[in-house]
Amino acid sequence: MSSQVVTPELRRWIVEQAKAGCRPEDVLASMRASGWQETVAFEALEQTLRDHLASGSVHEALPEPVPVPGPDLTDSPSVLWAGDRGVQVLMTMTLPRVVVLGGFLSDDECEQLVAAARPRLSRSETVVNATGGSEVHAARTSRGMFFDRGETALCARIEQRIAHLLHWPVCNGEGLQVLHYEPGAEYKPHQDYFDPAQPGMGAVLARGGQRVGTLVMYLNTPERGGSTVFPDVALEVAPIKGNAVFFSYDRPHPVARALHGGAPVLAGEKWVATKWMREGEFV
Repeated sequence: MSSQVVTPELRRWIVEQAKAGCRPEDVLASMRASGWQETVAFEALEQTLRDHLASGSVHEALPEPVPVPGPDLTDSPSVLWAGDRGVQVLMTMTLPRVVVLGGFLSDDECEQLVAAARPRLSRSETVVNATGGSEVHAARTSRGMFFDRGETALCARIEQRIAHLLHWPVCNGEGLQVLHYEPGAEYKPHQDYFDPAQPGMGAVLARGGQRVGTLVMYLNTPERGGSTVFPDVALEVAPIKGNAVFFSYDRPHPVARALHGGAPVLAGEKWVATKWMREGEFV
């Protein structure tokens, strides 16, 4: 039982560091260096930041947080059951909520997705805020395609696995998108949620509400480059075949710290499948 007491002064200091733009992991390291036990420091940091964000919703007119998908990480499991296979928990982060998963797809599943998607690829597009439509944009230089939800037996099996692991209904998800990145291709840092203040977003949000979670599945391992990066927290996730990275965002605001991107492929090619989850049923 720890005798260390989290004081109001410590909580104010944590908030000050957050306002100054310090990364949570750096604040945690500073607390440990000052003699705080790691478990006490982590709990103080997590609770203080959550309380600060909650108070910000009122005082700074931030959007209210909403329920989000996510795996059950109670008791820090090393393996999670996904309905039909065990999936390794390789890394977790609290803010943003990021979970790196090992062995989410089999090699055969990866290769089948690539083979099914390859004939249907076209230049990837991004959402146009003004209209709700989509267009080719210089920030996104991959090629891609969408499967309809449950379009094939393979898609349906993967979607059920996602729903089981992340505790989110299949119907609250968009169809799988497969993307292909050649050498030099990238997706510059961006947010996956839709900006509700933009004039074209009404029609987009009417199809199932806001996006609240993303799962990126790696279908091959590039020779070099192609990591998924989270610039706000200096996190880089290597694209390893069969692995996946999940992240959620409980409000459409940068405070969720879910800014991310696909780093340029430096050698070889990269294939990924992406699943976006919505607040409600996607139609």
